[in-house]
Amino acid sequence: MDDEPDEPRPPKREQLSKTPSWIMLGFALGAGCVLLWPHREESRAVLTSGVTPRRPAAEATPPTIERATFFESVFAEWSKYAVWDSELTEVAFWSADTKTFSEKFEVYRSGDRFYFRSIPEFTRPVLTHGVPNNSPLQFTEPQAGRDEWLKENSTENLRKFLGAPEPKKP
Repeated sequence: MDDEPDEPRPPKREQLSKTPSWIMLGFALGAGCVLLWPHREESRAVLTSGVTPRRPAAEATPPTIERATFFESVFAEWSKYAVWDSELTEVAFWSADTKTFSEKFEVYRSGDRFYFRSIPEFTRPVLTHGVPNNSPLQFTEPQAGRDEWLKENSTENLRKFLGAPEPKKP
C-alpha cells in the first residue's frame, strides 16, 4: 500500500529563506549600537575633557552694579525712541542668554535722570512702529497713543486702497 502519501517532510536547509536571519542580524546590530552609544553626560565629559569647564550662564552675567550701569547706558543711548506718559515708560532689554526681551523695567524720568524698577510684565502695548529693527530695547506706548496710531494707519491704508488723493498739508 504505497498509495498512501508520504508523510510531510521539512524542507531541506538549502530551500529555507535567509531573510529572517538577516532581519534578526539587523535587529541585533541596531540594539547593540543603541546600548553602546555614549550617553549625554558621557559625551559632554568626553568633549570637554582637558578643557577648563565654562561657568554656568547665571555666573557669567556681570554683578548687579555693573548690570545696572549697563542698562542705564544702553537706555540713555536708545531713550529717544521711548514714548513717555506722565514721565513713565516701560522697556525690555534683549537677553543674549534667553534670546528674548526678558528683562522688563518701568522707567521714571526726572529731568535728565532715569530711575529703573523691574517689573514682571508690561502693562502697556508694545511699540511696533518707529523703532529700528536692531534695537536692543523693546518699548511700550500708552493705549491711547496706540489707538491713535492704529486709526491714522488704517485711514491712510484705506485712502491708498481706494486711490484717493493725499490731503494737502497746510
